[in-house]
Amino acid sequence: MTRNVQKAIGNKTISLRALYILGILFLYMTTSMAQAKIERLEPPHWWVGFEDTKLQLLMTGPNIGNYEVRIEDDKVSLLKVHTADSPNYLFLDLEIPVDTSPGAIEIQFQGVNGTTFSVPYTLKKRAKAPEEYLGFSSKDVIYLITPDRFSNGDPKNDVDLALLEKTINRKDDYARHGGDIRGMINHLDYIEGMGFTALWPSPLLINDMPKESYHGYAITDFYKVDPRFGTLEEYIELSEEAQKRGIKLIMDQVNNHCGVEHWWMKDLPFKNWINYQQPYEEGKEITVTNHRRTVNQDIYASDSDKELMDNGWFVPSMPDLNQENPFLAQYIIQNSLWWVETLSLGGIRQDTYPYPDKHFMARWAKRIMTEYPNFSIVGEEWSTNPLVVGYWQHGAKNRDGYKSHLRSTMDFPMQQTLVDALNEEEDWNKGFIKLYEGLANDFNYASPLDIMLFGDNHDMDRIYTQLNEDDVLTRMALAFVLIAPRIPQVYYGTEILMENSKKPGDHGLIRTDFPGGWAGDTINAFTGKGLSAKATKMKEFLRKLLLFRKGASVVHEGATKHFAPENGIYVLVRYKGNKKVMLILNKNEQAVSLSMGRFKEMDILGSTFKDVISGEKLVIGNELLLKKKGLLVLSKL
Repeated sequence: MTRNVQKAIGNKTISLRALYILGILFLYMTTSMAQAKIERLEPPHWWVGFEDTKLQLLMTGPNIGNYEVRIEDDKVSLLKVHTADSPNYLFLDLEIPVDTSPGAIEIQFQGVNGTTFSVPYTLKKRAKAPEEYLGFSSKDVIYLITPDRFSNGDPKNDVDLALLEKTINRKDDYARHGGDIRGMINHLDYIEGMGFTALWPSPLLINDMPKESYHGYAITDFYKVDPRFGTLEEYIELSEEAQKRGIKLIMDQVNNHCGVEHWWMKDLPFKNWINYQQPYEEGKEITVTNHRRTVNQDIYASDSDKELMDNGWFVPSMPDLNQENPFLAQYIIQNSLWWVETLSLGGIRQDTYPYPDKHFMARWAKRIMTEYPNFSIVGEEWSTNPLVVGYWQHGAKNRDGYKSHLRSTMDFPMQQTLVDALNEEEDWNKGFIKLYEGLANDFNYASPLDIMLFGDNHDMDRIYTQLNEDDVLTRMALAFVLIAPRIPQVYYGTEILMENSKKPGDHGLIRTDFPGGWAGDTINAFTGKGLSAKATKMKEFLRKLLLFRKGASVVHEGATKHFAPENGIYVLVRYKGNKKVMLILNKNEQAVSLSMGRFKEMDILGSTFKDVISGEKLVIGNELLLKKKGLLVLSKL
C-alpha cells in the first residue's frame, strides 16, 4: 500500500505532498505581493518603553495611499492614517503604551478592490535603561576619523557595482580609498592604547552619489550603512568592541540636508518636503544658501537673508530638508533615536547646526535629551565669534528667549585664537595675550566644560600646517587643548604630524590616508615602523599626555585659573582640592627663569610636582628654569 495518499480532482490526481508545495508557493506569492506593495517601512522596527509613546511610520509602495489600514492589538493603537501628496506614501500614527510587551504587531491593508494583506512590525525590548546611555564629557578625549582614509580592513567591499561611484583610487584625493568599519575595529586597541576614550567617525551611512562620496555627508538613505564601509552588523560590532575598551561611539548625523540621489528625490512625498522643491522638480537652477548663519541671532537681519540662509541648499548636490514639514521633522527625530538605540551610542555630533530651522533643532535636541538624560550632543557652529557659539548652548540666557537643549558646541573661536596666539610674535596685543583674553570669554558660555575644543578637524588645514610645520608649537597647541577646561577632540594623524602644506585648504589632502592602514604601506603609524623621528616624538608625547589626562580628575572637572602672559610665557592651572596641574607655555628660544612667587595664591611653593612628559620630579622653588622654547605639564604629587 502506497504512503502517498491521493485525491481525485476531475480527471487529475494531485498528491497531498503536491498540495502542500502548492500551498507554500501560494503563501510565498502572497507574502511577496505584500512585500512588493510595501517597498519601505521606516523606522524598520521600534522599541517599547520610550517616554514619548507616539511613533510615526513612513510607508512607501505603488498607490499605497489608496489602501485602508487597521491594527488590531490589545495595546498598540493606530491613532491616525495620513496620506501624502504622492499616492505612493502613507504615514501612520501609533500609540505604544509604556507597558506594551515586546513582539510583533500586524498592520493590515485593504485595497479598493477588496484585496488584503498584512505586514508584521517588530517592537523590541530596549537593551538598557535610558539613564545608562552616558554621553561624552570633559572626562573624554575624542578621536575624529574620516573612515575612508583610516584603514582598509576588508578590501572585498571596496567597490559596489550597484552604486553610482564604481571605482577606488588612492592616488585621487577626492576618490574613495577603501577605508571601512572593519579597519576601525581592527585598530581599536591602537586607539585605546593612545589614550582616547571616544571615537567620532564621519558619517557611515550610504552616499550613493556619482563622485566624491567618500566623506559621507550626502546621505542617500538614513537607515542604511554604506556597503563600501561595511554592514549594520559591523557598525554594531564597532560600538560593542569600543565599549569593551571604555571607548564611547559618537555618530555624525546630518539633519540639514541629504544627497541629491536620496531615494525619495525620485518621488517626494509632499510638495514641501525639501526647500525650493518646485524649481528642482522643474529642472531649474538650484538656489544655494548665503551661509549667513548670524541671522539666527541678528536682531536686524532682513527676512530675505533669513529665508535664503534657512532654505537655500548647502551645495547643489545636497537638497535642503524642510524641517517645517511635520512629517519630515518627525522622521528625522525618530531616525536619531533609532540609531542611539541600535548602536548604544555615547553621543551625536550634528553637522551644520545653524542651517536647519532652529526651532526644530531645539525640539530635536529636547526629545533626545528627554529620552536619554545623561546623553551628549555637540553641534557644529563654525563661527569664531564666542557670542554666536554660546547662543546655541543649553542654559544660555538669550535675548530672544531661545532654548536650544544642546549640551555642547564646537569651539571654533578658541581654535582660531590658539593658532593666532602661537603663530604671532609676542607684543602688547599679540601672541599669548590673545589666548589669555580668549579664555576670558568663557563668561559667555553657560557651561565651558561642555564646549568641544580642537586643534583641527576634517574641514580645515591640519594643525601642523596651520602652525607652519613647527612641531614644538604643535605640541604646545595640543597641550592647551588637553589641559584647558574643555572636551578635547583630536583628528586622526595629528599624532604623527600629518599635514597638507602643499595644498592649504584642500579637503582631499587634509583627509590623507593614515599610513599603515593599507596592505603594502611602507610606513605603519600603528606600529611606528618607518615614522620620522619628529613623528615618533609627537606620537609618544601625545600618548603620554592622553594617558595622564585619562586618570586626572582635576583636569576633567577641576577649577581653572590662568595668569596674564609675561615675557613670552603663559601659565594656566587646573585645581581641585589638593590636586593641581600646571601648564606652562614658553616661546623663548633661550633659557629663561620664571619667578614662581607670582603664583603663590595657588599654594605651590615647596610642593613636589612631576613632569608628565619626562617623568622627572621637581620641587617648586622661587624660580623655575625654562631651558628652551616649549611646554611643561606639571602634576602635583
